[in-house]
Amino acid sequence: TKASISHHNYSSINNNSTTSNSNIEDTEQLRFTRRQRRKSSRGIVDDNNEKSSSSSSKNNKKDVSGSNVVTTLIPADQENMQDKVVTVAAQELDEHEGLDEASLREHEEVTKVKNVGEVQLGKFRMNAWYFCPIPKELGHIVDILYVCEFTLNFFARKEELLRFQAKELPKNKRHPPGNEIYRNKNLSMFEIDGLEERIYCQNLCYIAKLFLDHKTLYFDVDPFLFYVLCEVDERGFHPVGYYSKEKYSDVGFNLACILTFPCHQRKGYGRFLIDFSYELSKKEEKVGSPEKPMSDLGQQAYKPYWTSTIVDFLLNQSNEGSMSIMEMSKLTSIMAEDIIFTLNMLGLLKYINGVYFIAAERNLLEKLAKKHPVKNPRVDPSKLHWTPYLTDIKRDKFSIHSKKPSIEEENKRGNGGF
Repeated sequence: TKASISHHNYSSINNNSTTSNSNIEDTEQLRFTRRQRRKSSRGIVDDNNEKSSSSSSKNNKKDVSGSNVVTTLIPADQENMQDKVVTVAAQELDEHEGLDEASLREHEEVTKVKNVGEVQLGKFRMNAWYFCPIPKELGHIVDILYVCEFTLNFFARKEELLRFQAKELPKNKRHPPGNEIYRNKNLSMFEIDGLEERIYCQNLCYIAKLFLDHKTLYFDVDPFLFYVLCEVDERGFHPVGYYSKEKYSDVGFNLACILTFPCHQRKGYGRFLIDFSYELSKKEEKVGSPEKPMSDLGQQAYKPYWTSTIVDFLLNQSNEGSMSIMEMSKLTSIMAEDIIFTLNMLGLLKYINGVYFIAAERNLLEKLAKKHPVKNPRVDPSKLHWTPYLTDIKRDKFSIHSKKPSIEEENKRGNGGF
């Protein structure tokens, strides 16, 4: 596939084949157009797009067509120095990774017509963003999809929903199925096994597809666990978002899909769900990462979280003197690749004479902490009552017990603390 072409091969193709270059540019243009259309459909205006692109072109003197290629930036006054200190540019994440131009156009054709106009969930009514293959019993085109916020059952008419809640929904079951594993003030988290609550989890995926473009729907939800975040009041538990993850991931993913319902966005719940996934990874004594490739909304949520979390961690560990990437990964449960990506994005990872170093002075970290603060609401680990699934540590390469021991032994091997 085109996604498997290395940067070196991409450069060769770009230099040797004009046709291949034009195809790649067409694909990139199509991806850019789709991203802009999704932003406009959600009312998101990228005011800084033109400014950021112009400033990056001035600061990074490189060809736009090779923007995906990892490059190094060397200050002009250091070009003649024997010991060159360079910063490795962060590689941009691509939500369309693995899709060629034909696949993108096919996806565009299938999903360009919405079949659901609005979704009524509790007291909120939301405009649907994307096509969703809802059950045919509801009709091919649904103006308003009524959803019971406690059971996630679908109804075509409001009268059916009210009759169902009045007759078949007792007041002591106005909450998601499964186990409540977290409660702090008015926030509650439920863990739901896809094997035990298939209908609820399938309907949850249907709702997510209405607001996520590149979400794959599987009717087999048995291998997944679903974590539903709720606001609690006297009427019951009202879902505001969720995330799912595989019960066991061969590649170390601790999150498969995440969504905060549009009516509850801009409240910090997306960040809370991400933080909760890493708290579970800490309980499991593993490192984790979200499923790749991430969507544009996923990137908007994860980049600020990684940035603020790693800056806060480095600021609290600034008196340690030295810290390896692996040690950071063990203590935060963030996978080493994501830590490196974030350090590159912040410009803290330096490359000196073939060795990588984290250049993080306290003054710089304090400035970054003000720019990227850790925001509320936060997960209180003392309120989490949860026991992880038992797995064989010997075959689980993402367990922290299978990682390299400590920074002292790494320094003995001469890795420069990386």
